[in-house]
Formats: sequence, structure tokens, C-alpha cells
Amino acid sequence: MKLIKILAAVLMAVFFVACNFTEEIYFNGDGSGKMSISFDGGELLQMLPETDSTQLEKAIDSTLVFKDLLRDKKDSISQLSAKQQAKLKRLEPFSLHMKVEPENGIMNFDMFTDFIEVSEVNDAFNAFQNASSVGPIAGGKSLPDNATDETTKVNYSFKKNKFKRETIILNQELFKQSIDSLSSAEMFLSSSTYTFKYHFPRRVKSTNIEEATFSMDGKTMIHEVNFLAMMKDPKSILIEVELEK
Repeated sequence: MKLIKILAAVLMAVFFVACNFTEEIYFNGDGSGKMSISFDGGELLQMLPETDSTQLEKAIDSTLVFKDLLRDKKDSISQLSAKQQAKLKRLEPFSLHMKVEPENGIMNFDMFTDFIEVSEVNDAFNAFQNASSVGPIAGGKSLPDNATDETTKVNYSFKKNKFKRETIILNQELFKQSIDSLSSAEMFLSSSTYTFKYHFPRRVKSTNIEEATFSMDGKTMIHEVNFLAMMKDPKSILIEVELEK
């Protein structure tokens, strides 16, 4: 289970160092599709603790299917708190591809899932953050129940030729506390980016994002923001897109 221990160690640190995230969605004509949240964490390689559980002796190129993991480790999971079990349960629809090449400074994670309706992946970013909860079932340290308390939620909708992504703050007090906790890492996070990359089945007619760029065929929209700015003011990231009929 070394892969899982490495995953947990990385995700516990990922929000305190410079990383580049990409949120990518592929839509089919009927509204179904595939979503992935990935990050380039090459800089983390130098920050991983040099212990037996996380020291890398060779490259890793592996895919973790959370549904299989939760089934195989159900006995260990049953020993966790109800809150930790709930967080792990929400990982069930996702798989995670991990590619690490220490000699080349590569550490890439890509968590992905298919959906019938895009609203099914409303909790994707929170699930990504909560993936560090797999640590205890691999013999790692257990996080406090409030370590990854969710303060925001992203909602997606794609209906009647219109796509929308908006963020809702669930608890204003906890949100403020989470932002205050990032102060010590602002120097690192200030250079991090978060890129939205959406592939639609038809050309984009209009969007509220003036800075967005598009593919030659007009079906792919790309928008990059500063990760720290997004974390501090998540409600500012409102994306609305209307497609041609």
C-alpha cells in the first residue's frame, strides 16, 4: 500500500506549496461526460518526508480505483470515525492516476470520473481534497475529523444549452478560519494557478468570462486564474457559457 501512503502524504501538503491545478470537463451531446481534477506537483518531490513509507526508489505509473480500494479495505474503514468513513465514501465514483518520476522531477495526479449529468460531480473538488483520508487505511496517520472540513461547495449545471459553475460558501465562520490558515503559505500559493478547461459538443456562443480563450473550432474554453485568489474569494469564480444551437 505504499502508493496510498504517498498519495496521502502528498495531498496533505498540496494546498501549502505551489502547484498548478486543472479542472477539465468533456461534455457529450446528451449532457453526459467525463471530469478530471489534476495537478502538477513536481515541486512537492523535494518536500516529501524521507521516511520508509514515502521514499521513492523507482518511478510510479499507476491508477487507483477508489471503489475497489473501499471494497478491499472495508474492515479497516469500519474502524474509522463516521465522519472519515463518509469522506471516503464520497471518493467511490472516482479513480486516480498517479505518475511520479523522481529523476525527472515529475509528480502528476489526475482524479477522474464519468457522469450522466454534470451535477453528479458537484463535490469533486472537496473529494479531491479529502483523498488524504485514505491514509489511515494504509497504515498511515489519521487526520483529525475537522482537518478537511468543507467550507465551500461547487455546483455545476448544463441545461437548455447553458453551462454554469458557481461556488457556495457553506459556513462563513469556518471559511474565514480556513483562509486565515493559509496565511503562512501565501508566499508559495501566490504562484499557483487553477485552470478551467471545458470541452463542449457545440461552439460557444457567449460567456461571462472576458479573459477566456478558445480552441480553433470554438468548442473548447480555457480560463486560468490565480489559485490563492480563488481560494480567498471562491464566489468570484462564476462561469456561465451559452452554446450555439
